[in-house]
Amino acid sequence: MTEQGPYLDFPGRLVIVGFGCIGQGLLPLILRHIGISPAMITVVVADADGRPIAEQAGVRLLTHALRPENYRQVLEPLVGRGDFLLNVAVDVSSLALIDFARNRGALYLDTSIEPWRGAYDDPTLALAARTNYALREQALALRTDSPRQPTAVLTHGANPGLVSHFVKRALLDLAAETGLAVATPRQRTDWAELARRLGVRTIHIAERDTQVSELRRQAGEFVNTWSVDGFISEAQQPCELGWGSHERRLPRDGCHHMAAAMAAARKQPSICSRRDAPRACAAGRQAAVPFTDSPSRMANRSRSPTT
Repeated sequence: MTEQGPYLDFPGRLVIVGFGCIGQGLLPLILRHIGISPAMITVVVADADGRPIAEQAGVRLLTHALRPENYRQVLEPLVGRGDFLLNVAVDVSSLALIDFARNRGALYLDTSIEPWRGAYDDPTLALAARTNYALREQALALRTDSPRQPTAVLTHGANPGLVSHFVKRALLDLAAETGLAVATPRQRTDWAELARRLGVRTIHIAERDTQVSELRRQAGEFVNTWSVDGFISEAQQPCELGWGSHERRLPRDGCHHMAAAMAAARKQPSICSRRDAPRACAAGRQAAVPFTDSPSRMANRSRSPTT
């Protein structure tokens, strides 16, 4: 990687919530590419495992496990108007931090929409309420039309996140190579229209894991190279499928949500045998129905752009 000076200066304070592999890998990039003093950066994390890295970089590290009852008390002295709250933690509610940052006049960014610890396997919640779809709808409900609100960017990690920039660049490159005259899209619908004009039906995103472990994988062994906490918590969620607007049929035990856009299909739960899936689907019936039960949904899907 070539050395690149700051792309911009940031005069406010930066608070990083969470300091696992992502946070520790991100910190040197922030210091390299953003004009900010290490003294203006504070890391808030549940344990002190990353303290040597924080101290080496000259940033302050505070050990606080954020919970519904204490996150405001911990963060209020650290975050104010014009500051930046960067959330790369697990088991900390993104919705709570988004609302907190907005009320404090601070910018916000995270890599995924996370609930508080225990929400993924909370037996008091319906299956539909424990899905990523439900979390996304709750996050969208926080949007306002006021232009004076600070920006919050959600689920902007590698995928989803960075790949969206790659896709947009690819669409513009395709337009240029095919001789399609087009202005750079400004809104989501403009990007969808550009994809439609280019005849794009499917966008396939592949990832390659280049991590090298000190422990050799054994025969017949599955090795998780992602977050251990994230892997366990998300394994407790109902399974979800993103269904394209051109796809007309779901699996036999698939359901779709009745609320909002009804855009997600679910085969649930995620860690059980397939014979349990119909029973689980029935358990969430108050919020999801088989796709074929909704003719109006089929009509809506046939009119939506394919992107």
